[in-house]
Amino acid sequence: MPIKPHGGVLVNRMVTGSERDKLIQKCGNMERIKLTPREVSDLDMVAVGAFSPLYGFMSQAEYLSVVEYGRLPRGFPWTIPITLGVDKKRAEAFKAGDDIALYDQQDNLLGVLHLHEKYLFDKEKEARQVLRTTDTAHPGVKYLMDMGEVLLGGPISLVNRPPAGPFDKYKLDPAETRVLFKEKGWSRIVAFQTRNPIHRAHEYIQKCALETVNGLLLHPLMGATKSDDIPAEIRMECYKVLLEKYYPKERVVLSIFPAAMRYAGPREAIFHALVRKNYGCTHFIVGRDHAGVGNYYGTYDAQLIFNSYSREEIDIVPLCFEHAFFCKKCDEMASNKTCPHSGDDRISLSGTAVRKMLSEGTRPPREFSRPEVADILITAMHR
Repeated sequence: MPIKPHGGVLVNRMVTGSERDKLIQKCGNMERIKLTPREVSDLDMVAVGAFSPLYGFMSQAEYLSVVEYGRLPRGFPWTIPITLGVDKKRAEAFKAGDDIALYDQQDNLLGVLHLHEKYLFDKEKEARQVLRTTDTAHPGVKYLMDMGEVLLGGPISLVNRPPAGPFDKYKLDPAETRVLFKEKGWSRIVAFQTRNPIHRAHEYIQKCALETVNGLLLHPLMGATKSDDIPAEIRMECYKVLLEKYYPKERVVLSIFPAAMRYAGPREAIFHALVRKNYGCTHFIVGRDHAGVGNYYGTYDAQLIFNSYSREEIDIVPLCFEHAFFCKKCDEMASNKTCPHSGDDRISLSGTAVRKMLSEGTRPPREFSRPEVADILITAMHR
């Protein structure tokens, strides 16, 4: 029996056929808003059901409940606000009951917001509650502070998918992954979220998880990230070479996750798990400092937050892993849970050290990174 979507129903807000034609025609007479890349992504993710049980951008009641309690008003766990902000002057043009045409930055019509309400919100409170900091050096806080002061809430209708990107052949919607898992006969599927190249430590925890389930959904985030994250095209090269050479092809699905990164640490770990449940996954890997940035979160805070919710209401199994490394004495990949050694016996490099080696054209030790991945990163840094 496939796992149920969050809230019980996979939402579908994509309009088709004559209804779509009529709505597109009406858009010419509507007020319009240009969406940021994050808002474009959120719009699309709501429409295809990835953000089930949401039907649109959050109402005030939904927003306040999520910020304060990490739950929707109906009680379902939900930890990240999905909102559409405009400045006060622009908001004056809208009233409840309006339909507003939604465009991307290139003037492509995407959909319609059926406005139920507009409301002010407390940016600092959201930052404290969701991101655990008000420091504008945090990319999520900066984005929040740059938003308009008024939020627009209401269900959406999607008339056009966002323009195709370079990796759309790897893009599967929740309804599609669910069909694919059924065709493969998989009933236990583990998802792995990443916005970075996969090194040996990541490979190790994925394969540990793969020992206990039928298949792995490698689900790299390909929405908006911060400017110094490794570009998507480089990461995809790394994923493809790893899957080609080191993974059982019949037990892994590579599909992009087109959401934007929030860098919300623990809150985003819950969010990432719930969304993967909508894709049909039964298990979700939570590693060290999941969705973190800088030193804003404790090393394992993203695992501890799962204790705030019951297993039944989350209904996807978090697989929590400690930091992994190669131990020279054990002669294998290990973690603190399995290795008694320490210090120089462990091959574990900081991100700063790895970047320095790559910039100098030096491969990190093969115990840390597969040489094929290192070569892709070295080539990218010297283009």
